[in-house]
Amino acid sequence: MLLAVAVENTRTLVGVLDQGEVRRHWWVGTDPRRTADEWAVLLGGLLGATVIDGVAVCSAVPSVLHELREVVARYYPDVPGLVVEPGVKTGLPVLVDNPREVGTDRIANALAAVKLYGGPCVVVDFGTATTFEVVNESGAYIGGAIAPGIETSLDALGRTAAQLRRVELIRPRAVIAKNTVEALQSGAVFGFAGQVDGIVTRIVAELGIDRSAVTVVATGALAPAVLAECREVDHHEPFLTLLGLSHAFTRNHP
Repeated sequence: MLLAVAVENTRTLVGVLDQGEVRRHWWVGTDPRRTADEWAVLLGGLLGATVIDGVAVCSAVPSVLHELREVVARYYPDVPGLVVEPGVKTGLPVLVDNPREVGTDRIANALAAVKLYGGPCVVVDFGTATTFEVVNESGAYIGGAIAPGIETSLDALGRTAAQLRRVELIRPRAVIAKNTVEALQSGAVFGFAGQVDGIVTRIVAELGIDRSAVTVVATGALAPAVLAECREVDHHEPFLTLLGLSHAFTRNHP
């Protein structure tokens, strides 16, 4: 079993994969103060008696990445380990100005998407930020876009607007809301769906190819909240980052 850990700014996706398929998964909060020992206790509680024969990690939070390195080295010393970072072989060419700046979770997403669907493709990850990853027809990562995430935007609105508050992120009864709660839900759900459709349309136009030739894949913890309203998303792969880690692990530990 492969233990895969994908750290985002607010959530961490932990999964157990067998032969490239996710068998179990958990979402846990990302705490930059959590020590390596605390991570080991957390992972041990989730895994129980599961026998781990490999570990793959990627992190968008440098302080967490440091602690997870310690976890891999101290608590899983007898199994192959992989920390995805600049310089690690993934098989995905990264054709941007500075490849070291691209988040490793974004690379993992793009790698999994091209393995599943080939290029060209676009990955939309609904997390702390809403990110867009673009892979060309040759299977190379060529860049993308980053927008504020849904919860991030709602939190900022709640802090700066005195009469607005945090609401449950669900589809309201209608776009034209009759109360403040549903007005916020309308703006969030339909607004971010429109953002996704608009950016994907512009990406396809910039690629200069027909829309039918491009596969658009959604992932991330918040994807289910708006996915039904997105017209430009073809597939939903909730564990895309874990699959990307699995592919990277296999390439480095065949």
